[in-house]
Amino acid sequence: MGSSASNRTEATNAQDNAGEIKHICVVGAGPVGLGAIKIVKDTREFKEGKWTVTAFETRDNLGGIWYPAPADADPPLTALYDSLTTNTPHPLMSYTSYPCAPETPLYPPASSVLAYLHEYAKTFDLLPHIRFNTSVVSMHWDPKTDKWNVTVSSGETHQFDLVLIANGHYRVPRIPATKGLDAWRAQGKVTHSAWYRRPEDYTGKKIIVVGGGYSGMDVASETRPFAKVVIHSITGTLPEDEDGDKFKRRGRVAEYLDASEGKVVFEDGTAESGIDHVILATGYQFNFPFLSEPEVVPSLPAQVPPIPPTLHNTTYHIFPLAKHLFPLTTSYPPSSLAFLGLPLRVAPLPLAEIQTQAVLKVFADPSSLDVQKEAEALRARYESFRSVKGDNEVAIADAWFRFGFKEQFDYRDELYEFVGTEYRIPQWERELFEQKDLLREKCRELERRGEAEAWLRGVGTGPDPVQEWADFMWKVLRGTDATKN
Repeated sequence: MGSSASNRTEATNAQDNAGEIKHICVVGAGPVGLGAIKIVKDTREFKEGKWTVTAFETRDNLGGIWYPAPADADPPLTALYDSLTTNTPHPLMSYTSYPCAPETPLYPPASSVLAYLHEYAKTFDLLPHIRFNTSVVSMHWDPKTDKWNVTVSSGETHQFDLVLIANGHYRVPRIPATKGLDAWRAQGKVTHSAWYRRPEDYTGKKIIVVGGGYSGMDVASETRPFAKVVIHSITGTLPEDEDGDKFKRRGRVAEYLDASEGKVVFEDGTAESGIDHVILATGYQFNFPFLSEPEVVPSLPAQVPPIPPTLHNTTYHIFPLAKHLFPLTTSYPPSSLAFLGLPLRVAPLPLAEIQTQAVLKVFADPSSLDVQKEAEALRARYESFRSVKGDNEVAIADAWFRFGFKEQFDYRDELYEFVGTEYRIPQWERELFEQKDLLREKCRELERRGEAEAWLRGVGTGPDPVQEWADFMWKVLRGTDATKN
């Protein structure tokens, strides 16, 4: 069980000394929320007693998606499956301020990541600022006080000057609108990968795994030794059969036919029957149940231009956000609310730290955010997607936060420049991130040969651990025998 803050939270306004003290709320104590708390504590304002920070966490301990839970809720508290490891090497995904321990496997299991998050929280004394077993139920802007009224599950309402939303985006499954799928779901023949925990549950079954992301790849690979047949459905994939037809690759499922027969048709017209179960690794929705109208509208915005004056949650993206953080709204100041960790296919922990630094810069000096310039940047980004997606607003929304390899690093460097630091992401980090999938396979090969431990011995113990890890990753990619160095 995690330690919790006092019931009298730091949000109380009784001792504000005529508004000198500013109160900051963090929603969620997963990896992004922890990073946010730490960065607030680093500020001069916090150390001088001018800012406070309080985080509210629904669960009884920290860790977010990395904190295990049984798949008995709807949806489960976490999508964590038993064999999950990181899909990014830890030297590229750890907090910039806190590297992983020496000799840590490059792609550590979930239990190691959770332990790392606990060490991070302990090292920077974050627990006293977290209220566990406490959900944010609602929050509304009060124009009379220029503060957010935040109501939590205990029934209390507190006022905050700034709210940092860090509740994650791997909780509410996205179910595709494929013809016939609802009938299969009604018969219990479909689950989302959020409920997946172990491959043995599919022993002797003929299954379809839908989705080509990391979860889909993991589930399809893990279930192969146990299932009778695994069919991996990825949009645009050409038909291919392996392992005596026990493993099949197919394109997108075009239609789910009779559920009792277990028959489906794929986009190329081929069909399969006798399907026992379908696992949908089809992603998640952006979901903020504590935000509602008038602050956030649950719909697609009108076509741009103009930039809408209200914030929209399409479940695919949040729009419009300056710097992917600040609501460009007219009903409350952009400097009073920020959404952390929304970009996908990125390293979220180092991003959380620099995003929070950017938010606090704007909180301390709202004039530092050039609203007109940011609106122009949003229009330009929209037009770039529209040139590819046409007038398909859902497709534009779906692409909005899907960062490419180069884009995530350019974005972080832009934030470093914005906050006024000279640090920029080194070239080796950019190059290695692009090779992370190949590097993952190389590491698995070392594990299969029983050599992984010997290769890791002593890595990260020297005077420059960051460079040691960079050199080590290149050695693994090249296949150089690290034991002979």
